[in-house]
Amino acid sequence: MTLAYYTHPDMLEHRMGTGHPESPERLLAVTGALDAAAGLKLDRRETPEAALADLARVHPQAYVERMLAASPESGVRVLDADTLLSLGSVRAARLAAGAVVAAVEAVAAGEAERAFCAIRPPGHHAEPDTAMGFCLFSNVAVAARVAQARGLARVAVVDFDVHHGNGTQAAFEADPSLFFASIHQSPLYPGSGAESETGVGNLVNAPVPPHAAREFWRSAFEKRLMPALDAFAPDLILISAGFDAHRRDPLAHQSLEEDDFAFATRAVLEVARRRCGGRVVSSLEGGYDLEALGRSAVAHARALQER
Repeated sequence: MTLAYYTHPDMLEHRMGTGHPESPERLLAVTGALDAAAGLKLDRRETPEAALADLARVHPQAYVERMLAASPESGVRVLDADTLLSLGSVRAARLAAGAVVAAVEAVAAGEAERAFCAIRPPGHHAEPDTAMGFCLFSNVAVAARVAQARGLARVAVVDFDVHHGNGTQAAFEADPSLFFASIHQSPLYPGSGAESETGVGNLVNAPVPPHAAREFWRSAFEKRLMPALDAFAPDLILISAGFDAHRRDPLAHQSLEEDDFAFATRAVLEVARRRCGGRVVSSLEGGYDLEALGRSAVAHARALQER
């Protein structure tokens, strides 16, 4: 099947300085690998900036205005030790959120069944009123709220980034119409994501210790996250597709290969086919070894386009 595909070159203009792991080269590694991959059927779609009203579905209006006003005219502005703004950062962040919103709207309208958004900056650490962990806006949480406004009442997010998606969890934890499942290394930044964090019964966290075997990770994903996702019976599934649990990644200590991400993708699709007509939208999060990132994104996209 053809996979709707959203990206934009202006997201390269988010620059946090030489040596920062969340670099423009990450996006080039993903888009270059997808472009070179034989057999991928990608339908390139227009990527707009997210409307301010859509950002405000998750982030307080004062926060959105503060982020817009923080854009520097030159150099960088430090938001925290990990998160900085350059001249192009706010537009890049609005494009990143806008890509996932556009993908969700296309799926909700029946114009696409599945989509992959090659975006940066990532979003799953951005809490409703706090930018952190390289993230400015909560891309998947914003898109989930837009999906609900377009008639998809029950929306789930599955996050396999190696870091816990604290921002998505914060946006979802009090709302039983939203579901969040995360598998992540612990201990590791940001320090959240314990199994005891269950929200209103709509959160499932599966912490994995450092250097865990691939088989342990697969078992936790399949046996802990997928039954809960299936029981939630979503109308749409969003994937926070971080590839930093790869064994080559410099920011964590996991053992995965690219075929483990394909395995996880297929497990999500199995639930999606049964519960929501196969509707899945995936959004790039982390992944900081460029070779592993490109290979993993291709494996993920190949699995996403399977019938």
